[in-house]
Amino acid sequence: MTTTSLATTEIESLMLKHPKGFDLSLDRISRLLADLGDPQHRLPPQIHIAGTNGKGSVTAFCRAILEADSRAAHVHTSPHLVNWHERYRIGRSGRPGALVDDRLLADAVMRAAAANGGKMITVFEILTAVTFLLFSEQPADVALIEVGLGGRFDATNVLEKPAATVITSISLDHQSYLGDRVELIAAEKGGIIKPGVPVIVGQQSETVALDVLTAMADRANAPLLVYGQDFFAYEEHGRLVYQDDTGLLDLPMPRLPGRHQLINAATAIATLRHAGFGPCDQAIEKGLANVEWPGRMQQIGSGPLYRAAFPGSELWLDGGHNPGAGAAIAETLADMEERVSRPLFLIAGMINTKDPMGFFASFAGIARHVFTVPVEASHAGIDPNELAEAAIEAGLDAEPCASVEEAIRLVSSAWDSDRAPRFLICGSLYLVGDVLAQSGLAPR
Repeated sequence: MTTTSLATTEIESLMLKHPKGFDLSLDRISRLLADLGDPQHRLPPQIHIAGTNGKGSVTAFCRAILEADSRAAHVHTSPHLVNWHERYRIGRSGRPGALVDDRLLADAVMRAAAANGGKMITVFEILTAVTFLLFSEQPADVALIEVGLGGRFDATNVLEKPAATVITSISLDHQSYLGDRVELIAAEKGGIIKPGVPVIVGQQSETVALDVLTAMADRANAPLLVYGQDFFAYEEHGRLVYQDDTGLLDLPMPRLPGRHQLINAATAIATLRHAGFGPCDQAIEKGLANVEWPGRMQQIGSGPLYRAAFPGSELWLDGGHNPGAGAAIAETLADMEERVSRPLFLIAGMINTKDPMGFFASFAGIARHVFTVPVEASHAGIDPNELAEAAIEAGLDAEPCASVEEAIRLVSSAWDSDRAPRFLICGSLYLVGDVLAQSGLAPR
């Protein structure tokens, strides 16, 4: 699929007609869905997933385990990295799901746009209606629906009775939409909690977030399961040990690197068990071993950027872009440093709705140097000079650079150590998507 695909053309035409960004409300999406015959009421059982960090990884773990258990799982995620089609994975019986066919997606987009009739709406709301059209018309055992932004007024929150709701780690992000305090953001994320529906809560670094979610679950009479209270995960002898009230599971370490992924894996296991899918132990093992989630601590071993690096270098990508994500990524890199010591260079680009100092703070003492680069795919990219100043204020050595490739070449051309460097390209999913496209690694 390329940017000239039929579906991409249809979506880009919508973006010219409708306002960019988010306008949080359920009125417009509810009206459009009613005009489409309310396809959200004809979905397979749903798992609805919100959170600041980790919701995409939990979705990926759920999908991998379900497919290992021979279940067909539709998957909605956002944003995409390279192609719009990534937002819609269609479940297939007896084999892994696949990104939606271009003509199928284009047809659903055209039908949703026609039903809307040019009325005021956001593109995300039209694309959410497309999700429900696609997933209601293709058979599957489950639909994994990731929230776009927040929860309470997110367009996906028209689901009335999902099998389970999930809320992953909550921290500050999208403050202009969701509030400038963690408890306000938690209240928005908790808006997906439904009466009587199990809610599974991942690890919360802020007690106030868990307090808010607990109170909301109590008011909704929703069974609440919390990481660190009702289920646990830890590493022992190179294995992942999962524990809940049914006992222990001795599992392989997840394919996705980082301690935070143990928590995300555990959250997915708890979710599937309490949503009524009860995967067998062998499916859980296979799912953890096979899980994929592009652009999150993804290693790049081919393409022009890899070839530009000093021989033997490591090239990593992660699209995390808020302080909570920065802390998780830095922890993962510190663990890598303990195993194989390499000088770390960050190549970072960010957009102007983020907190660059908060993101960079966790890398002080870990990264040798930061190169800040433009985010070409977004008009909201922070100027590299300004971004470098933020990194310096966070305690890092930093300088602006024209591109990712130039930053890699600057380091590699002068490198004279036998310890090849480790590069992390980070700070924006737009930037990560551009690198994947350059490397011929668009998600499939």
